[in-house]
Amino acid sequence: MNNKSSKIGVGVIGAGRIGKLHIEHLAQNISEVELLSICSLNRPGAESIAEQYNVPMVTTDYNTLLADPQIDAVLVTSSTDTHVEISQAAAKAGKHIFCEKPIAFDLEQIDETLAIVEQAGVKFQIGFNRRFDASFKRVREAVAAGEIGEPHIMRITSRDPAPPPIEYVKVSGGIFLDMTIHDFDMARYLIGDEVVEVYAAGGVRVDPKIGEAGDIDTTVITLQFENGVIGTIDNSREAVYGYDQRVEVFGSKGMVTAANPPTDTVTFSGSEGTRAASPPYFFVERYKPAFLSELQAFFTCIQEDTAPPVTGADGRAPVVIGFAALKSLRENRPVLLSEI
Repeated sequence: MNNKSSKIGVGVIGAGRIGKLHIEHLAQNISEVELLSICSLNRPGAESIAEQYNVPMVTTDYNTLLADPQIDAVLVTSSTDTHVEISQAAAKAGKHIFCEKPIAFDLEQIDETLAIVEQAGVKFQIGFNRRFDASFKRVREAVAAGEIGEPHIMRITSRDPAPPPIEYVKVSGGIFLDMTIHDFDMARYLIGDEVVEVYAAGGVRVDPKIGEAGDIDTTVITLQFENGVIGTIDNSREAVYGYDQRVEVFGSKGMVTAANPPTDTVTFSGSEGTRAASPPYFFVERYKPAFLSELQAFFTCIQEDTAPPVTGADGRAPVVIGFAALKSLRENRPVLLSEI
């Protein structure tokens, strides 16, 4: 821990939408840490956030942050193309690392990063926040405890309220590595087993410009697990009613499901029927408590010297599934993960 106190000294690299949310949690909700530095290429924006939360240092160079001996751990919330470079530098500097997904779009780079992290002996947790959603966690516990018997079928629905900007789509890595990657992680998490085969069907049903950018916006994916469970994932870039995130696992003794939480529990009844609230609009609103829980879990693993709940291997596996899904879509056939 840093010399100033028994608290964990923390620096955040990247102050975009997710970075800001993490900074808010670090400053207001996690008492065992001390937020010491923010690094962002947008210095005025970072200075504004630092002033708001009394963060003593702002820099545009992450090496300056990593050189600070008071900093024990870093959050890498910068753009995906910088994750490998920064994570490797942080590991070499002896800092524990929380890295947003994905680690990279390149398996060799991921493997190199994981090797450097292991050699450095630092903690490395990947930001798959949905594992920390209370409802999804309860589904996982029910499956693991055998409450539904032997699992047979798993279903995940994941639909965004609106497509991202086309400029983002072009650099996103495509729907499977940008959006479905969360669902691939959730599938492994819920079933507690590895995917061995993928079949993906998809098309452009929302915005022709997404197709022109070389991506799809609508897909259904079938997963075959090692233990025989069959899974399906359906994705859309536009659900007009809000952010739609549901899971179901069906087994020999029953079924467990998690539905969308409403923004409120009010229903209105009148002559034309009954109205209820929509789901939360997007992921920040839906998963704010989960984002806090994942950070708390990261700092607990540092304090107690235990393995992170979402490891580097957990970060790598959904990327492999994503590549298999892309190959499946292009070749219109089931693809074994062993082919990747």
